[in-house]
Amino acid sequence: MKVNTRGYQGKIIKSARIYTNDPRTRMMVLRLSATIKVPIYLSSRYVYFYGPQGKEQTRVVEIVAKESKPLDITPAHFTLADKLKYELREVQKGKRFRLKFTTKDLSPGGYHGFLKLKTNYQETPEITIRIRARIVKAGITRKGSTVVK
Repeated sequence: MKVNTRGYQGKIIKSARIYTNDPRTRMMVLRLSATIKVPIYLSSRYVYFYGPQGKEQTRVVEIVAKESKPLDITPAHFTLADKLKYELREVQKGKRFRLKFTTKDLSPGGYHGFLKLKTNYQETPEITIRIRARIVKAGITRKGSTVVK
């Protein structure tokens, strides 16, 4: 069994079904459990906003250095600067950062983009946070519920 761990962090469990010609055991399940250690931990690689127009929303991503070497992060490229604002704050020097995204006054519609951050870690020279937003007019019904302004 081969598992591609790229993009994963923390504990993962993968399984595979194995079919045999043994009449007593036609199928078995092989489970692989592993802890993926990464040089930089992200609480989320994705940020999603959903809500009514005119309501400010905030999402936070925690970034933690897992190496002993201090981590430096600098913004590289942000594709949604006209739609969202972000603040990168160092919570613990060289170790822990807080990335806060806030919606601006968005008109109804769907938005997607990303924020790229450069790091001083050779193993992870760049971090990409993907962002999606779905803004609706106030009073629009979504799956049986009403979004109110």
